[in-house]
Amino acid sequence: MNLIQIEIPQPTHPKESIMKKIGLAMFALGMLVFLSGATGAFENIKLFYCLGSLGLAALGGVLFILPSRNDGLPGIKNNGVMFRAISNRGALAWMTSVFLTGFYILLYWYPEYLKGLITSTDVISFGMTGKAATQWFLYGTIYTLAILVMGMKMIIKYRHSRYQIVRTISVMFFQLVFAYLIPHILEAFQQPEYYFTYFWPLKTSVLFPNDLQWLKSQPGALPQFMVFWGVIMSIIGVPILTYFFGKRWYCSYVCGCGGLAETLGDPYRQNSDKSLKSWKVERWMVHSVLVFITVTTGLLWANSIYGGELLGSASMYFSRWYGFLIGAAFSGVIGVGFYPIMGARVWCRFGCPQAAILGIFQKYFSRFRITTNGSQCISCGNCSTYCEMGIDVRAYAQRGENIVRASCVGCGVCSSVCPRGVLNLENGPVRGRVST
Repeated sequence: MNLIQIEIPQPTHPKESIMKKIGLAMFALGMLVFLSGATGAFENIKLFYCLGSLGLAALGGVLFILPSRNDGLPGIKNNGVMFRAISNRGALAWMTSVFLTGFYILLYWYPEYLKGLITSTDVISFGMTGKAATQWFLYGTIYTLAILVMGMKMIIKYRHSRYQIVRTISVMFFQLVFAYLIPHILEAFQQPEYYFTYFWPLKTSVLFPNDLQWLKSQPGALPQFMVFWGVIMSIIGVPILTYFFGKRWYCSYVCGCGGLAETLGDPYRQNSDKSLKSWKVERWMVHSVLVFITVTTGLLWANSIYGGELLGSASMYFSRWYGFLIGAAFSGVIGVGFYPIMGARVWCRFGCPQAAILGIFQKYFSRFRITTNGSQCISCGNCSTYCEMGIDVRAYAQRGENIVRASCVGCGVCSSVCPRGVLNLENGPVRGRVST
């Protein structure tokens, strides 16, 4: 009797090129030099420390990314992403999560332990502001480098999609220019440090009375413009832009939090929870944060107008707890530290008040929607798998329904990974957009 042998193919990891291996080695060496700085060994050779740590790590990242442009025909390739320990909640993912969480805890509450690491950016800080680097300058530099380097990876990976290229360049530009260069240039010219791309309620101080009064008291016309810009964009600009373009104009094109999630966090997007339970928790949490900051802002204004010991104590109590729980612990420690485990949009989904208020406008008053062609859907599930906001996109596509969700940030990855062109990001009349 002849026996038929059936060989079951085993999952294989994509082979890495020589340049990728060199790039990975350079990145690892750069990180080793960077962490070694905690001992204070590079205190007297700061230029070497800067180039040998962050510079070498950034260059290594670029060398690791560049060979991807030759990986066959243009098109998204997530080959092996489900088998890599770093991108599928394996041991490396947990180690990365612990490292990021620990770094954020030290950055926010124990910066004295990062003193040696902070000197890695002293050269850059002196060149831009004339001052030694602080923990926030170090953080801003690393944050910006991560978006720029991983933004290159996004552009190469999604090079078949003009939409993805444009929005990736956009977040890279806004992070580099508006969130990094301009605030430090203002500081160098003895002007208030200001971030023109953050509005209330994400940047709470934009509408806090004491901060507004302080800005107005500063000499010159620029602080007055800052007050005008922040108030107008928070109250008028955000609703109008969301009406025309949905929340994607901000969450996927401008916001630094979204910029990091869309670049550094791209390898982890499949780890977002798509369950109904997660959606229910998300709605309660993100809108609770919005209520929290709205009440806090209201109390601060009431205290500013009417005064009183009770109002003053309540407003300070709410403000301090919001700053600790939401401004630091949630947006920073959890928001980035949990990338490898829960996906890159943990903060955007469950905690960002800006996403919450934009989502309300988008769901009820916006022209934006994702249209579906159900007859072409083959139920492959790519759209749902790679939706970082935890939306079961396939369920809408199978029914041929337009996707109008408050949580959707309009990143367009669901459309980009669809092999049949079922999903399209469109603007149209508000009336009737939730119908098929």
